[in-house]
Amino acid sequence: MKLHVYVNYKETCREAFQFYEKNLGGRIMSITTFGEMPHAGDIAKGREDKIIHGRIEIGGMVLMGADIPHAEPMRSAYLTLTLDSAEEAERIYALLADGGEIFAKIQQTPFASRYAVLRDRFGTSWMLLHENK
Repeated sequence: MKLHVYVNYKETCREAFQFYEKNLGGRIMSITTFGEMPHAGDIAKGREDKIIHGRIEIGGMVLMGADIPHAEPMRSAYLTLTLDSAEEAERIYALLADGGEIFAKIQQTPFASRYAVLRDRFGTSWMLLHENK
């Protein structure tokens, strides 16, 4: 048995996955569009290239996603990146914060040299940690 996270994106799944692949060292494993599905002719005009199921590996974890027109941003759940250095935490924070919403600015805490909580411009909520040794 394996546990994976599935995020519904408000029509930005491909853009989000490409961003995570480029900037977080992810690897897109597969993307299936609505147009590739059986009965694709029944798909609403303009949705043929939207993603019905995507998979990306980031840091040894699989994130799955889809384009859902009325998707809501993630609430009260966070994808947590545990980073190898304070510098890497700062770099990732700057990338994910651009156009996003900050809940806790990157800072030092009793449990981490760098800790931050934010939602990126795609609606994905993140917790960033570089834990104290």
